[in-house]
Amino acid sequence: MQFTLPVTTADTLPFVAAAFSVLYGLFALFAPGYFLRMAKLQPITERRVGLSEIRGTLAGFPLGAGLATLFFFDQPFMQMTLGAGWLFVAFGRLVSILSDDASTFGNWLWLLLNTALAAACLAPVFGLVPA
Repeated sequence: MQFTLPVTTADTLPFVAAAFSVLYGLFALFAPGYFLRMAKLQPITERRVGLSEIRGTLAGFPLGAGLATLFFFDQPFMQMTLGAGWLFVAFGRLVSILSDDASTFGNWLWLLLNTALAAACLAPVFGLVPA
């Protein structure tokens, strides 16, 4: 199998979103403590079981979906999968902002980034970016 780099804008957008997803996943996987501090969270007990949730869920899914999309960035199904994932991350963040009194500058910034990542993956699928 030959690995190719994107040439068109329609291929570059999901490729960049996938690369960001991989970096995000690697950061959460190998530095979950920093990841929690960046989110202004901390483990409640001395048992560090919560770190497994960070490594498993918050690192594993973006890392796996990002790697798959990185290798198959020109496949619409992969673009839709990663795009839908980031879109629902953005939706969950928006619900939290509106429901949990979490309207902070950081949350709005992350919402914007999550929405941009979703758009980068979904825009080529729906023909919003010329091929």
